[in-house]
Amino acid sequence: MAKVTPGVGPDFPQIVVLFGATGDLARRKLIPGLFHLSTAGFIPDCRIIGVSLDDFGTAEFQNMCREALEEFASRTIENDDWEAYRARLSYLPLSAGADALAQAVLAAEDAIGLECRRLHYLSVPPKAALEVIRILGEARLIERARVVMEKPFGVDLESAVSLNGEVHKVFTEQQVFRIDHFLGKEPAQNILAFRFANGLFEPIWNRNFIDHVQIDVPETLALDNRASFYETTGAFRDMVVTHLFQILAFVAMEPPVALEPDSISEEKNKVFRSMMPILPKHAVRGQYNGYRELEGVHPESETETFIALKCTIDNWRWAGVPFYLRTGKRLAEGQRIISIAFHEPPKSMFPQDSGVGLHGPDHLTFDLSDASRTSLSFYGKRPGPGMKLDKHSLQFAMDETSTIGEVLEAYERLILDAMRGDHTLFTTSRGIERLWEVSAPLLDNPPPVARYAPGSWGPNAIHQLIGPRAWRLPFERNWRD
Repeated sequence: MAKVTPGVGPDFPQIVVLFGATGDLARRKLIPGLFHLSTAGFIPDCRIIGVSLDDFGTAEFQNMCREALEEFASRTIENDDWEAYRARLSYLPLSAGADALAQAVLAAEDAIGLECRRLHYLSVPPKAALEVIRILGEARLIERARVVMEKPFGVDLESAVSLNGEVHKVFTEQQVFRIDHFLGKEPAQNILAFRFANGLFEPIWNRNFIDHVQIDVPETLALDNRASFYETTGAFRDMVVTHLFQILAFVAMEPPVALEPDSISEEKNKVFRSMMPILPKHAVRGQYNGYRELEGVHPESETETFIALKCTIDNWRWAGVPFYLRTGKRLAEGQRIISIAFHEPPKSMFPQDSGVGLHGPDHLTFDLSDASRTSLSFYGKRPGPGMKLDKHSLQFAMDETSTIGEVLEAYERLILDAMRGDHTLFTTSRGIERLWEVSAPLLDNPPPVARYAPGSWGPNAIHQLIGPRAWRLPFERNWRD
C-alpha cells in the first residue's frame, strides 16, 4: 500500500460495506474510486465487502472488480496495486442475511487488527434503501458507522419525511450522508473559494449588481437503458431537487461563519428556507420525441425528460433576482454551467452603431464539467479608428495549474469526506424536506409536457419563460483551448 497522506483522509482504517456492489454505479465509479483511495494512500487501511442480489462468491466478485477497473478506471492500474486491492475484497450475497453480514464485518475488522470505522454505502434503488437500513440494524452494525445514501431521497415531502423518520430509527442524522456527486466536483467547490476569498467579487454578489442567474445542465444522453426507472421519476426529481438546487445554494448562500460542515449546511438551509414555492406557471416540462416508444414507458406517458424553472429567493441579498434552471435529455449539447449576468449600465454614452449592448450583459460563467473553466465577459474597444466595441473574455482553466494531477473524482472526494465525517458537501434532512416543500405546487399541478425534437434545446416555451432575457446556451463564443 502507498504511504498514507496525512491530514486528507480518515484517521482510522475503514470497513466498507458496499450494497449494490454489482450494479452500474458501483462498477463505473465506486469500485474504481475505492481502488484509487486505497492504493494512493488516502486511507490508512480498508476492507471492502460487496453485497448484492447476485448469488456468487468472492472470487467472482474480485474478477468483476478487475473488469470494472480495466473498463472504467481513469488512472493506470499497476499489477502490485491490483493484487493489494484484490486481497481487500470479499463478497456476500444479500440472501445470506444479517447474521452473516455481521460476521463478515467482524472478520474484516479482526483481519486489520486495529480500531476501525464502518462505511455502509447504499448503491441501491430508493425503494430498496429501507430494507438495507433494516438489515444493518438487525446486524447491529450501527456503532462506529456512517451510511451513504444515493438520490433521490424521497419523491415528495411526505415520502421524504417518512424516509427520514425510518432512517433515524436506526442511524442518527450525524451518521447519514445523502450524496450528490455534483457537489463533489472540483469546480462546484471552487464556487465557495471564488466567492468568499476574493474581495473583487463578494461586494457585487447581490441584487444591486446581478440581473439574473442561470444553472444549465443539458444532456445529450438518451434513456434507452433507464426508461423504466425514469418513468416513475422524471427530470425534476432526478436532477433538480438532488443536483441543481444544491448548486443554487452554493451560488446564493451567505458567508458562513467558518468553513466547516455545520456552518455551511446552515447557510445552505437558509437559502432553501428563503426559496419561494415553485409555481406551475414558472415551469416548462418537455418530453423528447421517441421516449414513449421505449421499453417500460407508458404509451401516453406524461413523464418529463426536460424541465426549465424560474426560481426566486425571498431574502435581502436576492430579492427580485430570478434564478433560471434547465436540464433535460437528448438535447443539443452536454454542458454544465452556472452563468451570472450583471446589470447593464443605466445609460450608454456610446454612439448607436458602437456595438454596445448587442451581445447582452456581462457574464461570469462557471463550467462545472471536468474541464473546470471560468470566464468573465466584458465589452472592450475594437482596435482601429472610431469607437467600435466587441465582447471579450478573461478565461481560466483548472488544467493550467500545477496541481491538476491531485484532483479527486467526485465520488472519490465524497467517499473520503464521508469516511472523515465531513458533512460539508452533503444534504441534511431539514434541507431535503424543505426542497420537497417548495416543490409541492409544481408536483401537485404540473403543466402538461410539450414534445421536443432530439438534438434541440427543448420546447419553444422556454424562451417565454426567460424573456425578455435569453438563455446563455448555446454559446455565441467558444471556450479557448
